[in-house]
Amino acid sequence: MSHEEMKSMASACPNFYWKLFQSTFLISAFTVGGGFVIIPLLRAKYVDEYGWLNDKETLNLVSIAQSMPGVVAVNASIILGYRMAGIRGALTALSATILPPLITLSAISCAYDWFATNPYVRYALKGMQCGATALIVNVAIDLLQKQWKKRLLWPLAIIAGTFVANFFFAVNIMLLVVIDGILGLLFLRSAEYGK
Repeated sequence: MSHEEMKSMASACPNFYWKLFQSTFLISAFTVGGGFVIIPLLRAKYVDEYGWLNDKETLNLVSIAQSMPGVVAVNASIILGYRMAGIRGALTALSATILPPLITLSAISCAYDWFATNPYVRYALKGMQCGATALIVNVAIDLLQKQWKKRLLWPLAIIAGTFVANFFFAVNIMLLVVIDGILGLLFLRSAEYGK
């Protein structure tokens, strides 16, 4: 979907800015366990529920956000908001993304010793990490299945190579993202890869 199509869709949506703020606030509040947790949350909200993005746009958005300096969730929200509604959309999504950690960290800093030593807080965080891991694995399997159905060699080779390099050889994720970007520039220019 083009930038202009997204903007016109956003302007046609009643209460768009409130919807964007509310959804981004919730996504930020539940992005626990690392920036990649945002992928299933973005997908559930903006692809499945609102239809504002498709899978490919979601992955592109997260890839760009990941390759920029800063927090992935904040970067992704700025890009999403801007693509949907320009500067106003970016500011709406940005404020909604910043507020949950600001509120949470302010509360935690007021009672840091209690949070740091409380076993129930630690158990809850461990449980949330397990859930976040399952969500990331689910999205990864789903995306892999979609690529597998297309039977295109280069995307599958990049996926396999990236997995092997990271899992077996602990190659830095940022380096892998850069290498994958270069491989995409070199080998994925054909129209068949743009589907």
